[in-house]
Amino acid sequence: MMELLHEAEFWVAVGFVMVIGLLLWAGVPAMVAKILDQRAAVISAELDEARRLRAEAAALLADYQKRAAGAEAEARSIVDAATAEAAQFQKDSRAALEAQIQRRTAAAQDKIAQAEAAALNEIRALAADAAVNAAQKLITARLDDKRASSLIADSIKGVGEKLN
Repeated sequence: MMELLHEAEFWVAVGFVMVIGLLLWAGVPAMVAKILDQRAAVISAELDEARRLRAEAAALLADYQKRAAGAEAEARSIVDAATAEAAQFQKDSRAALEAQIQRRTAAAQDKIAQAEAAALNEIRALAADAAVNAAQKLITARLDDKRASSLIADSIKGVGEKLN
């Protein structure tokens, strides 16, 4: 056994056992366990916080997806309403344009009718003037003094009857 005391490995093993004993006597394993337990509690709290944040993120994502779907539906509704409004505006514009064309056509026809009536009245007036002139020329050509005196006398007699 004496030989064993001369071996370096023996003394290393004895030193190792003494260090382990000293560490056990000083309560190092309890401190290590306590530190590990604290670290485990911190990690557990961080995991709980991460789960909570993940749940909040999932709820926010669902809310945003719901809002996006609502906004998409609203946008579709707005586009449909605008399309319908544009179609109605086009229909109303066409109707208004047709009504305006009809009014202008009627006004043009009235102006044409008035122009025709004015032309006819002018032609009648010219014809009457021509007839008066022709009658005057005929009367002048065929009327002699004796006959003119007789017409004047007859007219004077008729005036008295016409006034009463």
